[in-house]
Amino acid sequence: MAAAPAVDQEKTGLGNYFIANYPPFSFWKPTNLPAANEALNRAPVPGTPLGLYLHIPFCRKRCKFCYFRVYTDKNAREIEVYTDALTKEVELLSKLPVIGGRHLHYVYFGGGTPSYLSAAQLRELMTRLRAIMPWDQAEEVTFECEPGTLQQHKLETLREMGVSRLSLGVENFKPEILKYNGRAHLEEEIHRAFGWARDLGFPQINIDLIAGMVGEDWDNWKVCVEKTIAMGPDSVTIYQMELPYNTVFSKELKILGNDEPTMAVADWPTKRAWVDYAFSEFVKAGYSISSAYTVVKSKEKTKFVYRDALWHGADMFGTGVASFGQVNGVHLQNVDQWEQYLEKLDRNELPLGRALPVTPRESLIREMILQIKTGRLDLGYFQSKFAVNILKEFEPQFRKLEEDGWLKTTSDSVEVTRPGLLQIDRQLPIFFDSQFKSERYT
Repeated sequence: MAAAPAVDQEKTGLGNYFIANYPPFSFWKPTNLPAANEALNRAPVPGTPLGLYLHIPFCRKRCKFCYFRVYTDKNAREIEVYTDALTKEVELLSKLPVIGGRHLHYVYFGGGTPSYLSAAQLRELMTRLRAIMPWDQAEEVTFECEPGTLQQHKLETLREMGVSRLSLGVENFKPEILKYNGRAHLEEEIHRAFGWARDLGFPQINIDLIAGMVGEDWDNWKVCVEKTIAMGPDSVTIYQMELPYNTVFSKELKILGNDEPTMAVADWPTKRAWVDYAFSEFVKAGYSISSAYTVVKSKEKTKFVYRDALWHGADMFGTGVASFGQVNGVHLQNVDQWEQYLEKLDRNELPLGRALPVTPRESLIREMILQIKTGRLDLGYFQSKFAVNILKEFEPQFRKLEEDGWLKTTSDSVEVTRPGLLQIDRQLPIFFDSQFKSERYT
């Protein structure tokens, strides 16, 4: 599989579509770990924000489209062992020169299902973490939730512990679709959890939807959009369903030639049409489009600090099994096996698994392709940070995308068109340097 589906591919085949980083993950190697350790033991570049990502890898069920490192078979004692290890990892990182006296700009609890933990487990974990690396000055503390795992007292704990952005993994409202795709929650749990969260005054509540879950159709998608608008979340994230390798669906669905599933999986034009419809309905309801995947009720009040900081080159400690991060110009990933992760931390070693030092050009391309997902590039930003006029440096690529109608260039910016925004990920590999175009993205 190449870095992304070919331009003429319209069926939903196997492989990753979403571009999350650059250079591609397949180029990150264990042999680069000395560079990672050197970066961690060097003072940071002045003015670089620092974030903390914490991977909570536990779930009630594995979604059939999920390719993350998650576990559905761990008991309370094993969860305690893991959270002890996670805390130790944060403690080891807190003592490194790369901290450089910085406070945390953002914190993100992802998974897996962070809300799988009990209120008592969350309180203990967060209390210990905040004693090591306080987040009182963080602009955003995000916590991902599966609606069916939430109770009012658990949400009260999260609010008390400083969570400012709650993200509910709704994905869909129809019971049959949720069940077939491996989701564990029910529609009534969505409304109940959202109501509790709203009553508790979380500053930002986000709802996730997925366009194109197996079994989706136009009628139901319109209902999902209508119900989401009626709830009135502060922001909505809409992803287009992909079928990565190493998922339940990639093994379950019968595959014909060209990695094309025989089951009725919506093709890319249909998924783009669903997202386009959703965007239009949300705009009618007073929302604004803030990226290829997000709408917000108020651009002034509703931010995506985690996203925007990462896409502008912030450092981030990625903690937990298989977690990704970046510091001082080096991409990092932890080991992706439970036993190895615990063993390394038991020896007071950082659980690093692979890394990739990036060149200034690679950093430039990375920020450019990620920021273009917001629908706009500020040419002055790149000139100031990298001393590069990106329109001249990548003139053939921008000309091709403009001729195809995906974007428009001005004297000081690049503006992505609505059709371009709906399929921006498939266009991004045009900016990849040649050595990164022929390998699988992951």
